[in-house]
Amino acid sequence: MLKTDHIVFPTWDAEASLAFYRDIMGFALVDTSEGPDWGGYPWLMMIFTPGDGREIVLVALRGARKPKNDGLAKDVRHLAFAEQSVAALDGWRRRLHLSKIAFTEETHGSQRSLYFEDPNGVILEITAPPSRPGKQTRKAALEAARKWIII
Repeated sequence: MLKTDHIVFPTWDAEASLAFYRDIMGFALVDTSEGPDWGGYPWLMMIFTPGDGREIVLVALRGARKPKNDGLAKDVRHLAFAEQSVAALDGWRRRLHLSKIAFTEETHGSQRSLYFEDPNGVILEITAPPSRPGKQTRKAALEAARKWIII
């Protein structure tokens, strides 16, 4: 069975990203790597871990420009982290507020979520309680997806 190992995002401000992921999110910076040419740009890779055995990798490309907005809703692409309880979100609300990071809240059934941006415009979500997906394809889910696709 496959498990998520790491996720990679470009960073447009390496200094702000280092501070954000280390100091605000509380992730350990476990490694860095750098080189002279990744797609024509000198690069720095910062590897963080949220402590669950997986990695968040930020890649700074010196001189690269941030792409223009593609017109999609900002949160259509986001990275979600889980807290064990809805009560644990109170600490995140305080942390985000004290760090002057704007956030929104949503309710998804029994889950509550906080949404906010990292310094690169990547939308992050902290949700509670954690999602508990099954391990098998659900027949009704497959049928609903197929129905939507053929319309």
